[in-house]
Amino acid sequence: MYLLLACSLFVGYIGIERVLFYGNMDAGKAFAEQFYTQMKLRRCDQAQQLAAGSHGGLPLILQEVFQGQAGPDVKAFVEMQSGIFIAKLRNRLYYLSVIVTMAPLLGLLGTISGMIRAFSVLNIQSGQAIAITGGVGEALIATAFGLCVAILALAVHAYFTQRLDRIITDMELCFSALETMAEKVGQ
Repeated sequence: MYLLLACSLFVGYIGIERVLFYGNMDAGKAFAEQFYTQMKLRRCDQAQQLAAGSHGGLPLILQEVFQGQAGPDVKAFVEMQSGIFIAKLRNRLYYLSVIVTMAPLLGLLGTISGMIRAFSVLNIQSGQAIAITGGVGEALIATAFGLCVAILALAVHAYFTQRLDRIITDMELCFSALETMAEKVGQ
């Protein structure tokens, strides 16, 4: 039961930490669409100003590209920087998937140990069936708590996985606009 409590606290910690981190690192879908539009209209100055005036990982990568820090191979630079950024976004999400699997198993383990305890009471009290019901109820609480922890971890994991996918889509949109502009300038 204590392990399940620790798991639930860890899920809460990861959820809060990821909300704060994603809040600081996610520029938002509106940024990606505005940047893409500016690049499509060949307004590089406005796109650069938009990136400079925004917060988050994507605008930071774009600012580095506009400032010439990417070097001659912009595509390789963008891929490397986005890989580092995505790894930071994925940080701790794996722990949530482990807890989703582990929490029900810990609950079942608690149930089994509780049932063993309940049946040992039955042996001591020489066959009084009423003595077993309290132990069975106590044992089932562990399973219920394990399932609740797993459900919470699954919900948090699903939310951040979906948000990560959206951020990756936004990055791909902006980077494709950069590549398209670089190809047009190169012609």
